[in-house]
Amino acid sequence: MNEKEVSRDEQWMRHAMMLATRAEAIGEVPVGAVVVLGEEVIGEGWNQSITTHDACAHAEVMALRAAGERVGNYRLVGAELFVTLEPCCMCAGALIHSRVARVVYGASDLKTGADTSVFNLLADPRHNHRLTVSRGVLAQECAHQISAFFQRRRSEQKAARAQAKAAAASDQQEA
Repeated sequence: MNEKEVSRDEQWMRHAMMLATRAEAIGEVPVGAVVVLGEEVIGEGWNQSITTHDACAHAEVMALRAAGERVGNYRLVGAELFVTLEPCCMCAGALIHSRVARVVYGASDLKTGADTSVFNLLADPRHNHRLTVSRGVLAQECAHQISAFFQRRRSEQKAARAQAKAAAASDQQEA
């Protein structure tokens, strides 16, 4: 990959990271995705599973849905998807079925990653569509965005438990 391609990939990954901040702002795990055809954004998405009560509302699926609406076809031939986290099994399947040409992701997902971390669905030769995968673009920044979210969430939960414990102790003293 030449320097121009790296710069372009980083540009689009930063766009996906910006979308991930939208997910975080609504209390979702900060994952963002953008679908690009040529140099045009045709779909954007961020995690919305919690807020929409939809297990399928991952960033990639939301971006693919928006892109399909935009071009009037679920097949996104020639499109690239940039996502901040390695796709899961569901999203990998959606990427294959949508005929995306290339997937670029930032952080690996060591729990549910479907590229190489846990599963290897994107490269499985039994699929009727093959796509190209570029891994680790701005990986540290993407991983930090997600890990900082979970660290903050754990701290908030710990503080809430301590506050509840203190309130219960106070209630006992009053009784």
